[in-house]
Amino acid sequence: MNLKKVLEKTEARIITGEGETGRECRGFYVSDLLSDVMGHAGEGEVWLTIQTHSNVVAVALLLNLAAALFTAGAGPDSTTIEKARAEGVVLLGTSLPTFEAAGRLYRALTEEE
Repeated sequence: MNLKKVLEKTEARIITGEGETGRECRGFYVSDLLSDVMGHAGEGEVWLTIQTHSNVVAVALLLNLAAALFTAGAGPDSTTIEKARAEGVVLLGTSLPTFEAAGRLYRALTEEE
């Protein structure tokens, strides 16, 4: 699945990485605990979270994630956005609750199989 489909399924908007909608994602990881994400998320996955501080960018960069998707209407501040742009990290945002966004992505993923 590519990020364009992630955007469509979650009614998300692009915060950073406007030219990266064709980027493939290998799966999804849902967590708001940074240490959990660092220990268990996989390269190329999209991370769903309500955490919006600049450490999200650092973790996404460290793990080479396809994107970080802020859920439940959460959004990063300008410093975090600037850091993501400088590092080439894709940030997305949706107003959907985390559970619903994850459910939609799971359903879309299983339909592809």
